[in-house]
Amino acid sequence: MAEAQPLTPADIRDAYRENPKTRERDLANKLGISEAALVAAHCGDLVTRIDPHPDTIMGLACRLGEVMALTRNESCVHEKVGVYDNYHTGGHAAMVLTEEIDLRIFLAHWKHAFLVEKHTEEQMRRSVQVFDAAGDAVHKIFLRTTEGHDVWEVFRKTNAHADQSQEIDTKPRQAPEAPKADAANADILRKEWARMTDTHQFMRLTSKLKMNRLGAYRIAGPEFARALSVDAVSRALADVAALGVPVMIFTGNRGCIQIHTGPIETLRPMGPWQNVMDPRFNLHLRGDHIAEVWAVKKPTKRGLATSIEAFDADGALILQIFGVGKEGQDYRQDWADIVSRMPNATEREVVS
Repeated sequence: MAEAQPLTPADIRDAYRENPKTRERDLANKLGISEAALVAAHCGDLVTRIDPHPDTIMGLACRLGEVMALTRNESCVHEKVGVYDNYHTGGHAAMVLTEEIDLRIFLAHWKHAFLVEKHTEEQMRRSVQVFDAAGDAVHKIFLRTTEGHDVWEVFRKTNAHADQSQEIDTKPRQAPEAPKADAANADILRKEWARMTDTHQFMRLTSKLKMNRLGAYRIAGPEFARALSVDAVSRALADVAALGVPVMIFTGNRGCIQIHTGPIETLRPMGPWQNVMDPRFNLHLRGDHIAEVWAVKKPTKRGLATSIEAFDADGALILQIFGVGKEGQDYRQDWADIVSRMPNATEREVVS
């Protein structure tokens, strides 16, 4: 049997026109291509390739006024309305630090970037879209103001990349790291964990012990990490909304982590999706992708930081939820109470 020929850019554009209501990510999966390849096929028409470095992207973003920022992984989409500002560059990581747009950016994974126009029934929608080496979306910025459209258009005319080809080179998608632990070092892990003074020390600790996040949770013991029922995330979100408890919700991928800080109000479950539908924050979580949930306690100088963290069947982190501390403290009693009420994992849900 002859092998199927790779799709040409013209083939991709034809498929796009024939499926006007299909989301780009879903259409790319259906076609067996990366989302970046779907976008690149329109270069020279609705798409303009630009420099993907975060300094370039954030230099533009900070002039666009109010926008919608979107960061996602396979199981969760995190959308925030706000204004980009207070950008801090760096050699390995960068940050945007505002009350609404709060990002951690990892430069090595910002490989392709485009200015994208899309005609909808209501209006012309413009966005900035960044992809990693595999062609998966890292971060997207959707314009909301007339002034932003004007800035976007000037930037498009003056900052187009020299390469406007309609094809894109991508690398195979890197598989998530499997849970990694060493039971022989469990006592050392617990001893060093108890001595932590900042949550950021945790990843250095696990790396030193040749473990990773999920592997460490599995062997640390309930004093540090308690396995919860897979529906604990939805239960906790319902309590947060009902009680008005402000939280920090982290969602990300290898190239970007996006953080919501504040209360949530409107939950709208739909099929496998749990949705937060607030005016300036939306979250879309595939509950059926959640394979493990952990309640995690990390000591800091500002009190005990408690989180609920969800992982998929491959061990990839889907999202983390922390309580927002008061007066510079990491500990928040009402959030700790919510976490304490979450049911333990059943025997079937516990993974060893």
